[in-house]
Formats: sequence, C-alpha cells, structure tokens
Amino acid sequence: MSISFKYMIDRTQMFHLYLILHLFIGATLSGIGIVAVLLSGVAGTGALLAAIGLGFAVAFPVARVVARNLTGK
Repeated sequence: MSISFKYMIDRTQMFHLYLILHLFIGATLSGIGIVAVLLSGVAGTGALLAAIGLGFAVAFPVARVVARNLTGK
C-alpha cells in the first residue's frame, strides 16, 4: 500500500507554509518593484513605498497558489 505524503498536510501546516512563502515571495516582489522604480528615474519616497506595498499585496495570492501547488490541494 502506497501512501502519498503530498496530501498529508493539515490546515495549520498549510497556513505556516503559506506564511513562509509569503515572506520570501513578498521580499522578492518588493525588491523587484524597488529596482524598477529606481531604474525608471522616479526618486521619491512615495514611489518606493508604493512599490513595497504593491509587492507585499501581490505576494498574498502568489503565495497561496504556490502553496497549493506544492501540497497538491
């Protein structure tokens, strides 16, 4: 009898995986946004904060999709 460990994850573990993924994905997307703002020549605090906030916000659905694909749910 073969048991697939891909499906043996509960809600708490899924939430922890989601938070860890959000940490890394959010930092990556925010960094990409900061580089894009700096390369575009816009040198304002508001533009940098907007890039950081956008990276943080976009990371939520991306982390959810990645976590679901990793666990197979």
